[in-house]
Amino acid sequence: MAKPEDAISDELRDFIQAQRMFFVATAPLAATGHVNLSPKGHDCFRVLSPKRVAYLDLTGSGNETSAHLMENGRITFMFCAFEGRPRILRLYGTGFAVLAGSAEWEPLAAHFDRYRGTRQIVVADITRVMTSCGYAVPRYDFVEQRETLLDWTDAKLKDAGAGNGLEAYWRRKNLRSIDGLPTPLAETMGKGGSEL
Repeated sequence: MAKPEDAISDELRDFIQAQRMFFVATAPLAATGHVNLSPKGHDCFRVLSPKRVAYLDLTGSGNETSAHLMENGRITFMFCAFEGRPRILRLYGTGFAVLAGSAEWEPLAAHFDRYRGTRQIVVADITRVMTSCGYAVPRYDFVEQRETLLDWTDAKLKDAGAGNGLEAYWRRKNLRSIDGLPTPLAETMGKGGSEL
């Protein structure tokens, strides 16, 4: 059953690297705010040290995670074994988003393969590591990563001159959370941006 760990061990790092998907959860401080839970695919998660992790955040329809991190820093990651023996791993901590052009960007980006449409890198300092059984998690066979987001990004990058490019999309969809909280992109791209 549930078992706390002091940090991310080598064995837990290997478990993380074997997973093809993970989940990230954040929430605003307001009781009426929306909790966000996002699945993430592709090879975009890295264990930087026993108590620090990061993931390459690709463009999405919203930018809730970075807005919540900017407001209060709280973040939880969850990994589930859908193949092999059952296990769930949760990493609790505080995090922040790093944008391209900042001093931290290049050292962090060196840990990742570059994906088209990368929006930011989310970094988290882990304060609690917890494993649990995962006995009720069903088995699934992995087929492949979807290329849909990367294809969509390619189309946006080609359409940049028509005002429909990736940065225009970020301005429309990624500057504020659904609760109206600003994201780090809002600070660099302007105060505008619509909600989802």
